[in-house]
Amino acid sequence: MRIYDLIKKKRNGGVLTRQEIEFIVKGFTSGEIPDYQMAALAMAIYFQGMNIEETVHLTLAMADSGVRLDLSSIPGIKVDKHSTGGVADTTTLVLAPLVASCGVPVAKLSGRGLGHTGGTIDKLESIPGLKVELSLEEFKENVKKYGIAIASQSEELAPADKKLYALRDVTATVDSIPLIASSVMSKKIAAGADAIVLDVKVGQGAFMKDLPSARKLAQVMVDIGRSVGRKTIAYITNMDQPLGLAIGNSLEVAEAIQVLRGEGSQDLVNLCLELGSAMLVLGGKAKDKEEGKKKLREALASRKALEKFREFILAQGGEVKVVEDLDLLPQARFKESWVAKEEVYIAELPAERLGQVAMKLGAGREKKGQDIDLAVGLVLGGKVGDRIEKGEPIVTVYANDEKKLKAALEELKALIKLSPAPVPPLPLILEQVS
Repeated sequence: MRIYDLIKKKRNGGVLTRQEIEFIVKGFTSGEIPDYQMAALAMAIYFQGMNIEETVHLTLAMADSGVRLDLSSIPGIKVDKHSTGGVADTTTLVLAPLVASCGVPVAKLSGRGLGHTGGTIDKLESIPGLKVELSLEEFKENVKKYGIAIASQSEELAPADKKLYALRDVTATVDSIPLIASSVMSKKIAAGADAIVLDVKVGQGAFMKDLPSARKLAQVMVDIGRSVGRKTIAYITNMDQPLGLAIGNSLEVAEAIQVLRGEGSQDLVNLCLELGSAMLVLGGKAKDKEEGKKKLREALASRKALEKFREFILAQGGEVKVVEDLDLLPQARFKESWVAKEEVYIAELPAERLGQVAMKLGAGREKKGQDIDLAVGLVLGGKVGDRIEKGEPIVTVYANDEKKLKAALEELKALIKLSPAPVPPLPLILEQVS
């Protein structure tokens, strides 16, 4: 086989065989196939697409490019969850301890944020002392002992995906459904879970901007999971506004703790109940989603989920007192609110633009490896459709630079749309794909 011939075959609309795809992935991972030829192939895939068999073969070849995590020594059905990324998406920080507290082991490898979307690992680093770099053995041991571990993605898992993603990022081939699906699912398969729940975001703050594209991506990922023996289900959820009220690392950790205490954003609670109930059903701890939701609500009300979060923090070396004292999280030096001068309703919260405002404050990174400020960000006074009373904050800005704070407030006043009359709330969960 020659890579030149395979690029030409795909360019002309041909279907690559399993052996050809394995040859490509092995050659690219080892360095025998240079970046410029892999970039040409990625562009051919971008324009010609891949059928489901090709996508499955690519997923498995990338999963097999490194080690595969074997979780079989851990009792029970291990369930993983993946979100395609959004703004104020604090789901993992609530969902993992919530589901684990109901007896389903959660083994979660997460990433860092890039651009306007936040990363779970960055958020967890807001907790003083918390260790996110775990060896694969430490990771497995924590799941076995505590039923939960959340750690940064291992260099040993799916190295071909990491190398290919870096290339796609600079060659305008990121938004290809076969390449997105194989990237996500290769890491999920390599991470060893028995079942996978996917949260595919759609809307102006998401990677997928329209429902048909989100639906197609969700179906391809579900089909990949099923074809390799993983129980897989996907939800398509709205990202036309931020999910939670907090945007920024320590602020989102604080909101997650508030939700686990029984407070916080109702949308965040509702999404965690929906995804969590599916995880309990797949994990064999609930006969249907209604029973699953009942168990999850009980875990929140009894603070069993909060205790599991405390246990998780302790297991990974973090300061457990943050659960009671949110002031132990990184604090911004400056804080200022845009306050309602009269009763108003929130009419529009453009998620991507709000994420970009938080990024400019220092909460996110424009380039990989860039340092971020864990303390800064925004807290919204409500979601679309919520009434803000006179004197209440529409949004509060947390900053460590007064000039950036003033600039953020001015930008937010132009971005957030208000209405004197009631506005209908936006739907949260749009579809289920299975």
